[in-house]
Amino acid sequence: MSPVLAGVLQLLALVAALGLSYRPLGDHMARVYSSERHLRPEKWIYRAIGARPDTGMRWPAYLRGVLAFSAVSVLFLYLLQRAQGSLPGSLGFVSIDPDQAFNTAASFVANTNWQSYAGEQAMGHVVQTGGLAVQNFVSAAVGMAVAVALVRGFARTRTGELGNFWADLVRGVVRILLPISVVGALVLVACGAIQNFSGIHEVGQFTGGTRQWNGGAVASQEVIKELGTNGGGYFNANSAHPFENPNGLSNLFEIYLILVIPFALTRTFGRMVGSLRQGYAILGTMAVIWLGFTALMMWTEFAHKGTAFELAGGAMEGKETRFGIAGSSLFAVATTLTSTGAVNSFHSSYTGFGGGLTLLGMQLGEIAPGGVGSGLYGMLVMAVIAVFIAGLMVGRTPEYLGKKIGTREIKLAACYLLVTPALVLGFTAVALALPTPPHSMTNSGAHGFSEILYAYTSGANNNGSAFAGLDADTPWFNTTIGLAMLLGRFLPMVFVLALAGALAEQRPVPVTAGTLRTEKPLFAGLLVGTIAIITGLTYFPALALGPLAEGLAA
Repeated sequence: MSPVLAGVLQLLALVAALGLSYRPLGDHMARVYSSERHLRPEKWIYRAIGARPDTGMRWPAYLRGVLAFSAVSVLFLYLLQRAQGSLPGSLGFVSIDPDQAFNTAASFVANTNWQSYAGEQAMGHVVQTGGLAVQNFVSAAVGMAVAVALVRGFARTRTGELGNFWADLVRGVVRILLPISVVGALVLVACGAIQNFSGIHEVGQFTGGTRQWNGGAVASQEVIKELGTNGGGYFNANSAHPFENPNGLSNLFEIYLILVIPFALTRTFGRMVGSLRQGYAILGTMAVIWLGFTALMMWTEFAHKGTAFELAGGAMEGKETRFGIAGSSLFAVATTLTSTGAVNSFHSSYTGFGGGLTLLGMQLGEIAPGGVGSGLYGMLVMAVIAVFIAGLMVGRTPEYLGKKIGTREIKLAACYLLVTPALVLGFTAVALALPTPPHSMTNSGAHGFSEILYAYTSGANNNGSAFAGLDADTPWFNTTIGLAMLLGRFLPMVFVLALAGALAEQRPVPVTAGTLRTEKPLFAGLLVGTIAIITGLTYFPALALGPLAEGLAA
């Protein structure tokens, strides 16, 4: 079987699995966030944290809950890392340095999971399982809660209440993420991923001598890092490591985990606003972009010319032979079009255009399908912008889902769109202007520029993947990327929740002959065009200096 045909079959199997999961999972999540009943374990959690889950929250109160919980999480994870040397189960590892502890705490709480350390050489069992794995669950649940709050803003009228953050947070973990993770961990163990709490031991090597390896609760952390679109890895090689991702079947299953909740949330959205066709329009937009990126990535990695490439069947540098070009390309597109950041190959070793696609996927805002929660609310903000542009073109008041998009709403949407580019381009410019940060670049020229641009793009977009050519474990990068991750995660949430509050207060607008039908393919096409134009105008100059220059010179 040719590698190209194998890639097509993998893609078809993935689409089929996602299609079978779409309806039951989407409907289940809609029931979870619409239910008025609390499970007994949830009641125990509410009592423990002193929450009143039946109390409705307006957007400022909902935002205070998000920020307060996240701030406490950053502090807890920071202190846990600083105290690692004194904790049991530390495997003899010392406490993490202050700048790296801050960077890691910000990273995992912000659902970014950027790592400037080698996990198997720095983190013991307590920090990995009691700190990082826990944040993989709750940071994902925070993103889902904010997305649901925005959906309620569209669904509700003449009220400022968006639900209860604590109830949404707990339900997301207990009823959605935990059950799927238990089953998923069993699948990964069956595929060969490890799950233990063993210490450090010597392992023989083919080249002679031995190497030290430690075990860990890898399968359980691997499943939630993918399912929650977190990223990171128990080992430095991430999902290229055989303990995390043993074979082609586990690789395809992990890609499925990355995509299943973000895609299914579009049905949850349609169910909660009372129009499944609206959800299908958003799904169609996401699917077109994702399939387009997947096809382009496979083409550029398979078709790259040169004797060595032709003998290997394509550009195999930096890719695992267990997965090949198809499995690596599928994973790379899935992880950069969502906020996952897990990698099973090194994006720095991709062709110039292939590396550019991973960058562009993040710069779109990771909305196709995006992270759990963040992809949906990012796409809905884009839909608000698209409706506004359409209203300007035909001279009518823009409306979306029965809500007028006025001055207040479009200002909030515009602020949402401006935050991430300002962080990415601003930090990249400062890093290149200063004398010290460029010393961390492995390469010079266009590829070296791409390394730094990728780092801040990954951080500010809460992706977490790296170009694998930048030494980011320095005080400068640990601090600035940490700030980019926190600002890139929580500033957009401020504008999303404010937008949700403004929409929930409105009265519904009746549908007329002049109303733009946002459930039609025409609107989906307009939405794709709006995303392409906004991203192109924002990032094209930077991309031209990096991956485009490198690709054209190849």
